[in-house]
Amino acid sequence: MIPDDHRRGTAFATLAFLVLFGGDVLRNATGFVGWGVVCGVLAVVSAVVAWRHRAALRPVSRRGVALLVVLVASIAWSAYPGATALGLVLTLATLAGALAVASLLPWPLIVVALGRALRALVVASLLFELVVAVAVRRPFCPVYYSCGPDVPDAFYWSRDLLFEGGRIQGLQGNANLLAVVALLALIVTACEAASRSISRPVAVVGLGTAVLALALTRSATVGVVGVAVAVVLLVALLVRRAPDGRRGRIVLVALVAGAAAAVAARAARGPLLALAGRSDDLTGRLDIWSAVLDLGRERPVLGWGWVSYWVPWVAPFDGLADRNGVSYLQAHDAYLDVWFQLGWLGLALFALLLVGLVLRAWWWATDRRMLDAEHADRWTALDLLPLLLTTALLVHGLGESRLIMEWGAALLTVLVVVTRRDHLGWTEHDRPVAVAVTDGRAGAPA
Repeated sequence: MIPDDHRRGTAFATLAFLVLFGGDVLRNATGFVGWGVVCGVLAVVSAVVAWRHRAALRPVSRRGVALLVVLVASIAWSAYPGATALGLVLTLATLAGALAVASLLPWPLIVVALGRALRALVVASLLFELVVAVAVRRPFCPVYYSCGPDVPDAFYWSRDLLFEGGRIQGLQGNANLLAVVALLALIVTACEAASRSISRPVAVVGLGTAVLALALTRSATVGVVGVAVAVVLLVALLVRRAPDGRRGRIVLVALVAGAAAAVAARAARGPLLALAGRSDDLTGRLDIWSAVLDLGRERPVLGWGWVSYWVPWVAPFDGLADRNGVSYLQAHDAYLDVWFQLGWLGLALFALLLVGLVLRAWWWATDRRMLDAEHADRWTALDLLPLLLTTALLVHGLGESRLIMEWGAALLTVLVVVTRRDHLGWTEHDRPVAVAVTDGRAGAPA
């Protein structure tokens, strides 16, 4: 059975994931003050939890620590030190939540908490849009914004499009954000179902609502992410089942095929975008990337200073990414954003961190051997999950900057910590927990 402390830890982790993935939900529903209060309380509690369980966070990722040192030190050369200080507070609060989750639980129970939170957000978003369509029957804005007659579509919390054939926005107030949450819910729920750690009704509802949300959001960016995850899953399964002598050839063929597909997609970008119903400028991304590149070249080595979310009232962000009356607060590319904010030094450290994570996640998916052969088949899907989540995060980072903000940074941190800490399999203390989860004895996880 699952120890009581792990049950409480799973409940806490579920709440933490709900807050981290539901930042837009909280801001839309309670305003920035309400969101700040909730996040502040969670950050303090998380810091205490992480400190009390700091032994579980060893060995520390030296690459991660080096990146964090540069991130904090950037206030010394920042072009906007006040905004950097604010960005550091938000980033450290996010990391505290992630480290608390990673320190409390073994990987199977982290998956339980993550799956619960993601499914709850997807189901609640669909119910929210249904209530808007049936009872409210009009578009409306978040509580912190008063909508006028000429308000841009991006400002609405919901545009009441469920029965109109348009892209729904869910509780997140953004179709692309709801889509990526739905994709992550689909990935996690599928792995939980394959490992038998959730009941069949929960699996059916979780998978069905995730697919429905993806269909109703129609996000081209998330569609590309989904294809990438499916391809990586296929390659990992082929490699896992292949004899040792053929594994390298499978990986080489996959890399060559992937490079060829990328070149072909680049050459046929216009027709592909037209087929997806998107503009040739990638919904304004090309203009944003060009503006960020121009600024980045002015301070290429150390960058302009960390800020996480852009601060629109501070130069150079004021007017940097305005489109159709909306000021966007990111570069729409996590890697470009890191280079812009921390220069080549920060980008190099970030890349090293990601490369280490990818290699460990790949090893988990293809070479890791469980300590208990009786349950090895049930753990296979959970071993695949770090690779699939890492793929989703890294590919999504090519078109959005959430990888370095809120839930993206938190999930990345959890994956870095867990894949380093649990690299040799479950400890004698945690192995019974993993067995209980895969046997469906985790307290009927939902």
